[in-house]
Parts: sequence; C-alpha cells; structure tokens
Amino acid sequence: MNRNEQEPKKPLTLSRPGRLELKKTVEAGQVRQSFPHGRSKTVTVEVKRKRTYAPGDGGRMTEVQDAEPGLPAEEAPVVASADLLVDERGHPHRHLTAGERATRMRALEDARRDDELRRQAEAEARQRAAELERQQEEERARQREAAAAGKPQATEATEEHAPAATAPEAEAPAPAATPAAQAPRAAQTAEEEEQPTRAKRPGARPAPAKPATPVRRGEPRRRAGKLTIVQALDDNDQERMRSLASVRRAREREKQRVQQLRSEGQKVIRDVVIPETITVQELANRMAERGADVIKALMRMGIMATINQSLDADTAEVIAAEFGHRIKRVSSADVEVGLMGDEDEAALLQSRPPVVTVMGHVDHGKTSLLDALRSSDVAAREAGGITQHIGAYQVTRPSGQKITFIDTPGHAAFTEMRARGANVTDIVVLVVAADDGIMQQTVEAIHHARAAGVPVIVAINKMDKPDANPDRVRQELLQHEIVVEQMGGDVLTVEVSAKARTNLDKLEEAILLQAELLELRANPDRPASGAVVEARLERGRGAVATLLVQRGTIRVGDIFVAGSEWGRVRALINDRGENIDSAGPAMPVEVLGLQGTPMAGDDFVVVENEARARQISEFRQHRQREAQAATAGRGTLEQMFSKIAAGETKELPVVVKSDVQGSLEAITASLGKLGTDEVSARVLHAAVGGINESDVTLARASGAMIIGFNVRANPQAREMARRDNVDIRYYSIIYNVVDDIRAALSGLLAPAIREKFLGYAQIRQVFAISRIGKIAGCMVTEGVVRRGAKVRLLRDDVVIHEGNLKTLKRFKDEVREVKEGYECGMAFENYHDIQEGDVIECFEMEEVARDL
Repeated sequence: MNRNEQEPKKPLTLSRPGRLELKKTVEAGQVRQSFPHGRSKTVTVEVKRKRTYAPGDGGRMTEVQDAEPGLPAEEAPVVASADLLVDERGHPHRHLTAGERATRMRALEDARRDDELRRQAEAEARQRAAELERQQEEERARQREAAAAGKPQATEATEEHAPAATAPEAEAPAPAATPAAQAPRAAQTAEEEEQPTRAKRPGARPAPAKPATPVRRGEPRRRAGKLTIVQALDDNDQERMRSLASVRRAREREKQRVQQLRSEGQKVIRDVVIPETITVQELANRMAERGADVIKALMRMGIMATINQSLDADTAEVIAAEFGHRIKRVSSADVEVGLMGDEDEAALLQSRPPVVTVMGHVDHGKTSLLDALRSSDVAAREAGGITQHIGAYQVTRPSGQKITFIDTPGHAAFTEMRARGANVTDIVVLVVAADDGIMQQTVEAIHHARAAGVPVIVAINKMDKPDANPDRVRQELLQHEIVVEQMGGDVLTVEVSAKARTNLDKLEEAILLQAELLELRANPDRPASGAVVEARLERGRGAVATLLVQRGTIRVGDIFVAGSEWGRVRALINDRGENIDSAGPAMPVEVLGLQGTPMAGDDFVVVENEARARQISEFRQHRQREAQAATAGRGTLEQMFSKIAAGETKELPVVVKSDVQGSLEAITASLGKLGTDEVSARVLHAAVGGINESDVTLARASGAMIIGFNVRANPQAREMARRDNVDIRYYSIIYNVVDDIRAALSGLLAPAIREKFLGYAQIRQVFAISRIGKIAGCMVTEGVVRRGAKVRLLRDDVVIHEGNLKTLKRFKDEVREVKEGYECGMAFENYHDIQEGDVIECFEMEEVARDL
C-alpha cells in the first residue's frame, strides 16, 4: 500500500478566517498637468500597486506593506543605509539595485531643487510687485501734486464726477497692510497696473487664474503676463526673443511684396551672354525667364524646339531682344585671339639656320646620304659621334654655319605637317640614284614638294658606280616639270656619292646658297612658337614631343600648347641627348611635360599662364570632337558635291590609280577635257599599281578623292582611309568615272546605282572536285560574305575576274552568309582559275535616290 493512501486526507481550508476576496489594487485620482505659455489640463491617473507576500510566523504568507498607513508617499520610510526594506516583523521585502537607488536619490534631489527654484521665483515676483507698487504710488502722488498746483478747479470737477468706489482712494492713502496680507495685495496691484486699459466695472467677471509654468533646470525663465514699460526698461530682465510666428509673418510679407512687384510688371533687365550655340534651358536660365515662355516665343517665330534643343547665336539673340534684355555676343574661338602674337619688326629679326627635308626613293641612298652628312659634322667629331634618337638634328659646318635636317621616314610626317598648315620645311633635297633614274616614290616626292611650295635641290647619288648616268636623270626630271640649271632652269643639282663621301660639302653649300636667297630670319627674343615634328608615348617619360622652334626661344618651365594638348616644359633635350635650358629658332629639341600626345604637324606656342593653356586645349579638343562627329560617315564625296554646288570649291582634286598605263592615260585625258573656266578636275597624282598609304596621305592633305580603276587598296591603306575619312571609289568602266566626275563638277551627287561593300575572304586552299570544278577553301577576313552577291577575284591587289558567287558552303551545308573569322567554301560561275593567296571581294549593288 502507498504511503499517500495510508495518511488521512486534510480538508482544503483558508489560511485566515473570513471571506475569500481580493483587495483593491488600483487607486485613481486627478492630477493637474501644466504646459508652456500658461496652459494647463486636468487628467485622471491610476496607480497600480503590487502586492508582495512574505512568509511570516508559523509559515503563513503575510502581505508586505510599502509604506506605513497614514503617512504620505513622500514620508514613507526609506532605508538609505541598507540595500533592502523590512516590514514590522523584520522580514526583508526585496533588494534595491544600485541603479534604482541612484535613480531615487536623483529624483529626490531634483524635487528639492525644483522647490528651491520655485520659492526663489515667487520671492523675486513679490519683490518686483512691491517695487512696482512703490513706483506707481510715487508717480500718482506727483500727478496729484501737479494737478492740485496747476488746475484745482478741474481737479474738483473730476473728483465730483468720479465713481464712489474711487473716492476714498483719492482722499487719503490706504492704511498699511499686515505683513501676512502684503504679498497678495502687492501681486493684485501689480496685476491691475499691468492691465491699465481693463475696465473695472462693478460685477465684472474676474479673470481666470493662470497656473504657474514649471521652471526647467538649465532653461531661462520665460516672462509671464504682458510687458510693461518698467519691465521693458529694467536692465535685470532678460532680453525679449523674437518668436517663430513673427519670423513667418515677416517672410510672408516679403513674399507678398515680391509677387506684387511682379504683378505690377517691373521688369529686371539683365546682360545675357550668348555663345555660338546655346540650349533653350540655358538661355532661359541666363535671362531668368521660364522655359515655357521661351518655347512659346520660339513657336511664335515658327521654330518648334524642346527645352534641351540647341539654338544658334542669331536665334538666341532675337529671343533675348524680345524679352528686353541686353545682349553680349561671344565666341568660343575668342580664346585663340592674339595667341600667335604680333608680327616681328624687321629690326628685331636675326638670321636663322635653314630647315631641310631629305626625300627620295628608299633604294636611292637617302639613308646613306643622311649618315654621311651626320658623320661630316664638326661637333660630332669633337663629341665622339652622335646618337640620333629624335627625328631632327643639326649639322654644324667648319665655318660655324648650321643646317637643321628633319629625318622623317617616308612622306607621312611631311604631308601631315602640310595638311595642318604647318609648313616647317624650307628646302627639300630630292635624292635620285644615278643608275636607276626617276622611280615611283621619286615622283611622289616631287608632287609633295610642289604641293608644299618649297624649293627643291636634286642630289644625284651613287656617282661612284660605273653605270651612273646623271644626264639621264636630268632628262627624266624634265618630264615632271623640273628644269635644272644645266638646261636653263633654276633647280640646283649636285652629283654626290654617299658611299665615297664625295661632294658633300658642295651639297651643303648649295643648301646654304638657297637659304641665303630665301632670307630666312626670325626673332629669338620672344615667346617660342613652332611645329611638332613627331610625338610618342614612352614608358617612364610620358608624352615626348620633338619640336622645331620657328621663332622665339623656349625655356624650361614655360607653359605651352601643342595642338589640342598643353603642358609645362619639364626638360629640354637636344639632338645629342644633352639637357639644355633653352632652344632658339630652327633648333630641334625634345620636350617632356605634355599632358597628352599631340599629332605630327601640330603647331605649338608658349602662353602666359596655365589657365589660358587649359582654355585653348579644351576649345581645340571640343572642335576636334565636333569635326570628327561631322565627318564620321563615308560622305566625303557628297560633302564635296555640296560645296561645289554652293560655289565654295573651284577645283576638284583627284588621285588616280589604275592597273595599266593605257587606262591611266585615258582616264587622265578624259578628266582634263571636263574642265571649264569656272570649275575643273585637278589630278594631283596618277600612277600604276595598287592604292598604298602614300596615296591616302596625299589625298587627306589635299582634300582629294581617290579613284581606283581595276585596283584595290592594301589593308594598311584601307585602315588609314577609314580613320582619316578619305573616300576611295572603285571603278571598272571608264565611262562611270567620267560620269561621276561630271556629276561632281555640275553639282550632282553620286549615281543612282552604287556598290555596297560586304567583305573580304582569303583563299587558303584550292580543292579540285570532279564534275564540279575547283572549290576555294576560304577564311573571311573582313565583313561578311553572302550567297547571291557579286564577287571580284583579286590577285596582288589587281582585279582579274568579276562575276557571281555560285555556291557558299560551311562544312557540307549551304549557308546564307558567313561572317568574319569563319571558314567557308566558295565556287564561281564559269570561272576556275583560282590560286592560294587570292582575295575574294564580296559586294552588292544598291539603288540610291538621285538628289539635285
């Protein structure tokens, strides 16, 4: 049997006799809550008590009382020296934490401080009221004495008509009050004097008493009641602060005043600065007008513009004048005004060395002649030789005279300079081999020199060879309109040998003689200006430019602008690799310190400060971007047509390349017959062979178009033409060439049917298949090849076949097109003479509307 079953069960009874009930644990009451500016509110609050029980005598649970009955909460026993509370039997209630104890102590301290501040404020108020009453009594006494002495009759009449309630007060002073009633009476008197305009009618309703505003610690006490004259003049009283409502009212009045001025139509006239182009939004901002009003004015003029659309200067000027503003026209090109400075006076000019460019065929000894001239330099022998690391250098003769040579490979840099208007070359030395005579690149050099308008000195090289024939060279020069002195002309010729180093001194004398005839002079005592021979970007040195000073002197520390770039001269290096402090006219020098890399042929000029250099650089970069955006497409020929139609162009420069000499002569003769008194076609250069980089450079420098008759441009020339926006036209019929040039001269545009280039494919391998023929295994190198398009077969950049594409396969499947970088198989219709290395050109014929 269980132990619980053996013990008898006790009945469930109460620990205390009486009824089972819950005592009230919520005490309700009302508390008056005060707010700023004298406002108060009565709220009802409830206080919940927490009943706590603790074990008492005999194991009974006894309720723990928080405070002794009959004592207020403030006087409840607080055990400050112990951490716990005990009841009447000594039992502990609970422990107080350090935070609770500190909070209670701070609350008691704050309550005592608030009571002290409140008592001090009441004492100050009573003192002020007593002082105010005393002053007012004195004032009334002085008024009564003045009235009694000056106007006794008026005083008596006033006393008779005065109310009965005020008579006793006028007859005799009030009796002294007891000290207990002195403070309330003083406060009442102060309240009455603060409101002198309030009517004291019998039975008037008393003003409601305002509750005292609690004073916060650390906050200045606010003024209560109305401000009197005495309080305003009291220096001890605090200064009156402006309220937020007063500030808002002042702002509202100012806003209403501005609106009233606008409604009355008072117009503000402004000085509006108008550049070459300006947007509608910017124009409205500069005039301080609404953008919608500006758009409405444009619509009245018949111009439909948006807020972000650009306007020209004339239209913006008309709009600004319509709104009544003063106009100031400016141009962005004004930053370049006076950049090059004034012309030098003749008395300040000094003789300078000539600048010579050596040109000629690459196999005619041009490099050997340059090496021979460098080794004959006196300064070179003294210094132990020259290390040519820049594109220009100076040679000093035994007599002390100097000659500056520009060593530019090919003709690219020479024509780049001339294309930008920087004609830095004074004399051209044309090197011709005595055994070979005039070659293709020699003719090109003659064309370049004639286009630049500089004198030419012919150096007949390789005179040490047994088959040298200088007379044949002179005869061949006559075909290119160069008449030497031996035949009655004015062109100097010198027979030299770079290998044997013969007659080099005669060549230098001829150069100096020609320079003496040109009278080359410059002013060294001015800011430097000149041209950029070449520029490059080197690791560790940044942008390095080779400059040729034409006038003035450049020094270390100068700020200069080169093309669209600017910089400060950090170092100057001459042609021998030595650091120098300055460089004068006709002296080549390397410059370090540019912010970017300029183009060959750009002009450079030293400016006064960095700010102007930045402005010029930004303007030129902006102009360059606009020019590139305007000529982004391949529309050079169309633009040329429009210029001819507008009367801006009188000559049409053309570069002609053909496959055979007979076709070239026929095309040149046909173009010559098209010329009239007003316009004409000018053939700058005509030769046999494919289109190369020299042809593209010459066309870009002269603004010409290139005509290719049964020839094509090599990849380098195509890339250069695409970059420089040079238009290349391919033809296979002479009549089409003549018709297009005639249309250009008469102001018409391109023909109605035009070729559209698709792509190039190179034949990698040829497969012979029975019953089909030869199949070309190709790799598409550029663009795309489409089935059904027309094709041309090129061998060494010469067209050998033109026809249609028979089949286009990729692996074993017929495909519609093959893009760049993929292999394919192609076959031609009725043509099988294909070889490895041939190039297939794919094109389409498209129709274009003819515009007059």
